[in-house]
Amino acid sequence: MHFNIVSGTISLEEMHDNLMTSFIFEVHFQKTIYMSALVINSHEEFEQYLGKELGVSGYLKMTQDRIDKFAEATLDYQWIHTDPNRAKKEGNFGKTISHGYLNIAISPYLWEQIAEIRNIDMMINYGIEDLKYNQPVVVDSEVRLRASLHALVNLRGVSKCHLKVTLEIKGNNKPAYTGILVFLYYFNNNKKK
Repeated sequence: MHFNIVSGTISLEEMHDNLMTSFIFEVHFQKTIYMSALVINSHEEFEQYLGKELGVSGYLKMTQDRIDKFAEATLDYQWIHTDPNRAKKEGNFGKTISHGYLNIAISPYLWEQIAEIRNIDMMINYGIEDLKYNQPVVVDSEVRLRASLHALVNLRGVSKCHLKVTLEIKGNNKPAYTGILVFLYYFNNNKKK
């Protein structure tokens, strides 16, 4: 098992809990632990970052195995994603490419590496706005998410968060996509008494 602490602080008790959880559930897999640089405990704390960049995630490798599993889950077996030999011979990129929706689906995972939102009952993926695909992600590319807080609204105790995001491809000047991810955060301290 491999652990990579990227940044942040953690108590020994939390480290032990994380190690035990990872050992129990991830014993056969490589596990990377990312410590979020940014911790947000309330709507008011979140508001301080309005219009500012929040950070950048670690890189995630888009392997053929990951692409194949997404194809299986979504029943999208188009050869440009799942047939390396045909993609090499007939495709425009010389390799398979990840599904556009796979690139979006990993965004919440990458976002959680940038910020740890605490003190919430739940978080809901609410929508995507102004999405634009710019560049395909070829197999074995590494991608990361860059996020800034575009808008934040308190809807009677529910924080509606608009994150302006870019999915960057390592070694490529053009991003995979740009857009705005919308999340709803139900902060404990926002509840009406």
